[in-house]
Amino acid sequence: MAMWQRAAAAALATIWMAAAAYGAGTSAANPAANPSSGPAGKPGGAPIQLALIEGMSGPFANAGAAVERNLRFGVEQVNAHGGVKLADGAHPLELVVLDSKGSTEEALTQLRAAADRHIGYVMQGNSSAVAAALIGAIDKQNRREPDNRALLLNYSADDPALTNADCSFWHFRFDAHAGMRMDALADVIQRDRSVKKVYLLNQDYSFGHDVSSLARSALAAKRPDIAVVGDEFHPIGRVKDFTPYIAKIRASGADAVITGNWGNDLTLLVKAAREQGLDTKFYTFYGNSLGAPAALGDAGVGHVIAVADWHPNAGGAASDAWYAAFRTRFPTAQDDYPVLRMPLMIETLAAAMSRAGSADPTAVARALEGIRFDNGFHASWMRPDDHQLIQPLYVMEMDKAGKPGVRFDNEGSGYGFRTVLALPPERTVLPSVCKMQRP
Repeated sequence: MAMWQRAAAAALATIWMAAAAYGAGTSAANPAANPSSGPAGKPGGAPIQLALIEGMSGPFANAGAAVERNLRFGVEQVNAHGGVKLADGAHPLELVVLDSKGSTEEALTQLRAAADRHIGYVMQGNSSAVAAALIGAIDKQNRREPDNRALLLNYSADDPALTNADCSFWHFRFDAHAGMRMDALADVIQRDRSVKKVYLLNQDYSFGHDVSSLARSALAAKRPDIAVVGDEFHPIGRVKDFTPYIAKIRASGADAVITGNWGNDLTLLVKAAREQGLDTKFYTFYGNSLGAPAALGDAGVGHVIAVADWHPNAGGAASDAWYAAFRTRFPTAQDDYPVLRMPLMIETLAAAMSRAGSADPTAVARALEGIRFDNGFHASWMRPDDHQLIQPLYVMEMDKAGKPGVRFDNEGSGYGFRTVLALPPERTVLPSVCKMQRP
């Protein structure tokens, strides 16, 4: 393990040295211009606090814990490389975890607690409904308290409206939104001529309804011959047994299920499919997520398709080194759920702060607009028009570890994913109707 740790650390340092300098235009690698590049001494300034408001207890506590691990990894890497360089010197980042218990009301309470502590950066993602409420509250706070402004950094709330009609200057999304993910899945469905009938099953809240409508639109455009034989919504986080839903899917004759389910709602769904022997493909947004591959087992091989901004089998030495570093930090099999966009969000934020020379949220927001970040294997840029991160997307299929393209498994399950479609950033771009109101 010690040799692996040293190798991973050396490889990760190489990645940091190769990271592109930030800026609104295309940047060449320039470690000297990037204050986050290369090993450095311990930053001595006052910590810059980042508040994570997420469900750390309740039905999606495991998802909250995974988020915390990924964000903590990003914070630790920034601090290990000298922290954030501001006009008055180097400052470390500090992660402050606030439990929303999966409730919108509690999330707003925790936002007020963060504001009382003058924390200027709030991070959330595991619910588009919560994200919308937080954005509205932050908009009001920033108008009423110009000396206590905050930004919302969104790593997973994928309702397209958040960077479209409901866009806000104070909100930045670091995940592909549901429309971008659905377009990528539809590209693969378009080529899968075995799919004739599709069942839509989603959580009953804004994001689930978005997935349903987007699926219908994408199928109409790319596979109009496919029949939608079911379009159903279930209570979020409250279904303990999905057997009745599996029975409906079977009775419909569906060849495939399209679902945006996440967390335990996805794990329990695929578990019920396995137990009931349902021989149907699952086109998912998060089929590679916590517990899902182990729950599905052999039944998922060749049947479960997922879409993500990155996965461990994306390939390449730099990608492998980053994954090795994450696994060194979190070696337990159950913690093997790296989500690249979350540490990337932290690194990009640090770069924007250093670029602005300030931790003031307004100055940093302006620095984030148009910023480009390249860690050596994953190039991304923040579209200034709507604050939507543009980055690669991968559609992948579940298979046994050791099969071609599946070097690494998920969570020690013996199952992993291989890439079936890799989209460069420019292929993921969708138009936005955002009319940004800037201060």
